[in-house]
Order: sequence, then structure tokens, then C-alpha cells
Amino acid sequence: MPTTTSDALSLVGQVVVIAPLVLLSAADHYHRSAKGTRRRVVGCLLGSKEGNRVRVTNSFAIPFEEDERDSAVFFADHTYIENFAEMARKVNARERILGWYHSGPRLRSNDLFINELFKKYTPNPLLVIIDVQPKEVGVPTDAYFAVDEIKDDGTSTSKTFVHTPSTIEAEEAEEIGVEHLLRDIRDVAVGTLSTRITAQLQSLQGLHLRLREIGAYLQKVLDGDLPVNHDILGNLQDIFNLLPNISTPPASKPGAAGSVENSELARAMRVKTNDQLMTIYLSSLVRAITAFHDLIDNKIQNRQQAEEKEGKKDEKKVEDGKKEEGEKEKTNGAVNGEAKKDGAAAEDSSKTPKK
Repeated sequence: MPTTTSDALSLVGQVVVIAPLVLLSAADHYHRSAKGTRRRVVGCLLGSKEGNRVRVTNSFAIPFEEDERDSAVFFADHTYIENFAEMARKVNARERILGWYHSGPRLRSNDLFINELFKKYTPNPLLVIIDVQPKEVGVPTDAYFAVDEIKDDGTSTSKTFVHTPSTIEAEEAEEIGVEHLLRDIRDVAVGTLSTRITAQLQSLQGLHLRLREIGAYLQKVLDGDLPVNHDILGNLQDIFNLLPNISTPPASKPGAAGSVENSELARAMRVKTNDQLMTIYLSSLVRAITAFHDLIDNKIQNRQQAEEKEGKKDEKKVEDGKKEEGEKEKTNGAVNGEAKKDGAAAEDSSKTPKK
């Protein structure tokens, strides 16, 4: 049954939500089966549909072989797919076959033929290309649906893939599991600020890459290498409309038209920057006051410890002095006792009559 234009638009308007577990399973499948080779791995996607959201929650690998010299020659085990899907349905009755994935990293000539085979399990199979070895910053997935391309010259339609937006989202329980798995490979020495700056840098690099792709596409359209696609141009115009107008002057200064420094955006940037700098300034003051408070506490504590040590030394000196005085008194008493004994002996000897 050929796909009409409305069907194609409905497929393109769907949002594909992929769980991190699917990415981990695909990466593990590739590293076990095709790491270090030019081969790709193929698997089946499981999940559910909720309105225009296609949520991919699980996947499993399937036996797949293809001839590198002839792309039309390939093998996929249908019996394995049916048996494994039946077992997965017993575990989670909500999960259905949504389509298939491969490790790409790009579309191949026989993908349409493989996609036709998966129509046995679902009317509109979803193809997700998972880049298991990404070279660039960004989402490592690309989602596609196959539609009939209606040509302007009136010739027969042909199948082609159309790209649809895809995001990576996880449920709370899955986030905890992924966080636990990544805990061993995360650098604990890296702080929160460093992590935020790294994330912002990667986001800017991804934005720069997308802008380069847009510029390259527009240049090819301008040179006549690619036909004009009004849908893409409309989306680009919507993106440009979201950009702020940095040359809009404030109403109170009509003579400042065209001045970037006096524009509303520049004023908003100054206010935002001043607020951030004020926060940093107050934080610095709080840190300085806290440091002075700790310094004063340390000095008071050190002085108290020094006074305690001096008091102990004085007490020890007093005790030593008392001990010396006691020893002197004992020594003097012994000397006086011996002297008394000698005097008494002398007196006795003087009183004794001489013969």
C-alpha cells in the first residue's frame, strides 16, 4: 500500500524517544561482534507508541550477515526475531516491535530492503542508526521512516528514508542504573563547575557543527547541486525568527538606531552580567569574611593553647621549687641532727671523769 503525502508528514512529525538502555545494548552488541572490523551489527527495537511519540525502551541483537561486495545479499534470521519478540512480550506486554537498528554510521543501499522485511512485524518500521564510535559531539542516534517519494515529473514513486527527530530520555529507575554503571569510569576529581563548563563547551561545539551543516546545505542549494526543499527552508526560517534582534534600539533613545551598545539586547545582557557579577562579588565577600572569622578563631585558639602551655610550665616550676625546698629542708634537718649528736657526745665525754 503506497504511502500518501499525509502519511509521510505524520511520520515525520513523530518524535522518537530512545532509552539509554538501548544505546548500551547496541554498543555492547557491536563490541562483542564487530569491533575492529568494517562490519555492522543489526538488532530489533522494542517499545510503545503514545500519540506522536515513539518510545523505544528495549532492544535485542539478531543474527545478521551481509556480503560486502554485493549489498543485495544479506541474511536475517526471522525465526529468531519472532521467538525473541515473543519472550520479550511475556516479560513486558506493552513492548512491541517498532523497527530495527544498525551501527551505521550512515544509511546503506540495502537498508530499504531490510526495512521491507520488518513490515512483517509492524506497518511502519522505525530505523535508528546508532553511532557506536562517534567522532563528533551530539546525539549518537538518527531516526528514519521509509516513505514513498512522489516525484515532480510524474514518474513512478520510489521508497526513501525521511529523518525524524530523536531524543535520549530515561526514566528515574533507569537513570539510577546508568549513573551506577558510569560511576567507575567518571573522574571523581572533576568538580561540578568543571563538569558544567565541559557540558557547555560540548554544546557549543555541537551547535557550531550544526551551523556548518546548515551553511553547507544552503551553499549546495545555491550552487544548484541540491533541489530546493521548502520544508527545510521553512524550518530554517523558523530558527532564524527565534534569534534576538540585536539592532533594535530602545524607545527612549530614537537617535540610537542601529547601535548595538544601546539596543535592548545589549541592555539586557548588561543587566544579566551585572547581576551575575554582583552574585560573584557577594560570594567573594562572604568567603573573605568567613576566612577572617576562621583566622581570628585560629589565633584565639593558638593563644589559649600557648597560655595553657605557659601555665603548665609555671605550675611545673612551682612544683619543682617546692620539691627542691623540701629536699633542702630534709638535708638541713639531717645535718642539724648529726651536729646535735656530735655536741651531745662531746658533752658526755667532758662530763666523764678522767682516771
